[in-house]
Amino acid sequence: MKKCTTQGFTLVETLIAITILTFAIAGPLSSASHALVATEVARDQLTASYLAQEGIEYVRAMRDDEYLAAYKTGGANVSTAAWTDFISGSDAAAITQCRATTCTLDPSRLMGTGSGLALEQCSVSGTPYPVCGPLYIANNIYTEQSNLGNEVKTAFTRTVQAVDISGYPDDEEIVSKVSWSFHGTPYTVTVTDHLTPWQ
Repeated sequence: MKKCTTQGFTLVETLIAITILTFAIAGPLSSASHALVATEVARDQLTASYLAQEGIEYVRAMRDDEYLAAYKTGGANVSTAAWTDFISGSDAAAITQCRATTCTLDPSRLMGTGSGLALEQCSVSGTPYPVCGPLYIANNIYTEQSNLGNEVKTAFTRTVQAVDISGYPDDEEIVSKVSWSFHGTPYTVTVTDHLTPWQ
């Protein structure tokens, strides 16, 4: 009579095999998770860079419009007059309000600075800085309007501010900042540019 022998795994061998298999699977899954988070952060940084650059370009366009209006009117020192109106004028084309505090930009509104216009001062209730509202996407445009009916709230907040440069009256630094938070970590992209009068 033959004796039947079967070989099987012991409990210890089984536990070791399961542990090795778990480590073999967990490593790549962890790497994939980190790669997905890095991809989402990179996507948000790229979007924030474009939004911040849009703030700079918008203020530059306001300066250019002020020059064209002064050129159309004519007279001596058109560039100087346009620069003075742009920096410290009282009309909607001036950046005056955004020198005192931060402004928010909504390019879907009429060009200018003031209530209901594209550049508007942020709420001054924030401490220590003014509070600007979040951006929404409506009709493929980033806007601050939340009452359009088809808007989607984003994590981004944009501010634009003009800063005087000491000793250089014909040079204004424009700072456009976009902030957001992802998984509890705050991020900020800041773009700065210097504007001077037309020569």
